[in-house]
Amino acid sequence: MQLTERKKKIMVYVIGGIIVGFLLLTAFVIIFQTTFIDKEFSEEIQEHQNPFLDTAMKFVSWFGYMPNAALTVLGTCCIFLFYGYKKEAIYLAMSMLSGLVSTIFKFVINRPRPAEPLVRIVAKASQQSFPSGHMLFYVVFFGFLTLLMFQLKNIAVFVRVTVAVISLLLIFVVPFSRIYLGAHWFTDVLGGFLLGLLCLYLLSFYYLKSPNSKYF
Repeated sequence: MQLTERKKKIMVYVIGGIIVGFLLLTAFVIIFQTTFIDKEFSEEIQEHQNPFLDTAMKFVSWFGYMPNAALTVLGTCCIFLFYGYKKEAIYLAMSMLSGLVSTIFKFVINRPRPAEPLVRIVAKASQQSFPSGHMLFYVVFFGFLTLLMFQLKNIAVFVRVTVAVISLLLIFVVPFSRIYLGAHWFTDVLGGFLLGLLCLYLLSFYYLKSPNSKYF
C-alpha cells in the first residue's frame, strides 16, 4: 500500500503525538501514583453496581487473562492457517508479544493496583498496574484482526463485518471493564491504549509492507 508524501507526514505527526502523549502520561503516573482524575473515573463507573454487570464485565475481560489470551490467539491462528492465510496467522501470533511489552513497563514503572477502600475490587489482579495489559492486548490483537477483515476480501462480507464489529466493541468496552472490576485506574487503561496503538501501528506497518509469497 503506497502512501503519498502528505499522508506520510501526517502519519509521522500522529505517531509522534502518541509517543509524546504516552511518555508524558508515564511521567505523570510516576509522579502522581493516585490522582483525583483516576478516583473520579472509578467512582463514576462503579456507581451502578449489580451482579449482572459484575458477570458481564468479567466476561469482557476474559480474553485478556492467561491462558485465555494465548488460547484465543492460538485458536484464531489455527483458523487462518486452515484457510491458507499463513502470513496473517504469523502476524496474529506476534500480538502475544504485547504481553512482554506490558510486563516490562509494569516492572519498570511499578505502579500499585487500585485497592480498597478507594475502589471496590470485583476481580483481584496480579502484577503492577501501569499500563493495562488487557487494554494493550485488545488494541493490538483485536485491532489487527479488524485490519485483516478490511484487507482479506475473499472472506465473506458477513463474516468480515461481524468479526470487525465484535473486535471494535471489545476494544471500546474493555477499559470500562477494567475500571469497573477495580483492576485499573483510568490512566492505566489510557496508557495501555496509547502503547497498544504504537504496537498495532508497527505490526500493521510490517504486515502491509511485507510481500505475499509462498513462505507466508
